Amino acid sequence: MLKDITIGQFFPGESVIHKLDPRVKIVLTFAFIVIIFFVKTYVGYGLIFAYIALAVRLSKVPMRYIVRGLKPLLFIIVLTFFINVFFTPGNKVLFRVWAFKFTQEGLNQGIFMTLRLALLVVGTSLLTLTTSPISLTDGIERLLQPLRVIKFPAHELAMMMTIALRFIPTLLEETDKIMKAQMARGADFESGNLFQRAKALVPLLVPLFISAFRRADELAMAMESRCYRGGQNRTRMKILKATKRDYVAVAVTVLLIAAILLDSYVL
Repeated sequence: MLKDITIGQFFPGESVIHKLDPRVKIVLTFAFIVIIFFVKTYVGYGLIFAYIALAVRLSKVPMRYIVRGLKPLLFIIVLTFFINVFFTPGNKVLFRVWAFKFTQEGLNQGIFMTLRLALLVVGTSLLTLTTSPISLTDGIERLLQPLRVIKFPAHELAMMMTIALRFIPTLLEETDKIMKAQMARGADFESGNLFQRAKALVPLLVPLFISAFRRADELAMAMESRCYRGGQNRTRMKILKATKRDYVAVAVTVLLIAAILLDSYVL
């Protein structure tokens, strides 16, 4: 299951989405995250789904990667659905289960929250799947560049965020290796209730932290040996420049936002 987490992984390609300016993709991803919380109707979620489906189609990322990213959150998604179904008050009661009421309002809220979580995971995963770590760093740094007037460390923050994203799949792979090694020595991570399983994972923390610190030290030594000095006087092989496809992506997103706001608050 740890290998199913797709956030932080990069899927190389030459699609239209891959070629978008990383600054544009970052801004559009944040806009997508914000606007999805304003959706209040099934029509709005249909528009969001069509937007994401189009982006996945254009990115040429295999559907198995997209679906695989949802598997680790399946329990949380199902739990969120039932919590909203049975604990959302409403007037139209469909049926009762003991002391719990199953209402039409609760059903709608459960479906909305489930769709919201799934679309958020897919949307954020698509950013890292179609953007290389170097491009992501450059994009974040350029977006934070205006803050340099107040001595804000834009490059350092961008580098830290990118390294953190990049190390997510690496640490998950390391965790999987440690779990398999301990299972070969008789450790049991699958039997028992939820609390017993969580307690069984405690012995993983020490070797995982040691491995993480070792990798961080190796990365720091590698950067130091290559005379890395941060963003000051740093040149780039590829200069970020918005093109026609970037403006088209922004226009489509603006139209989506306008349609959702119109559907949720005007119609």
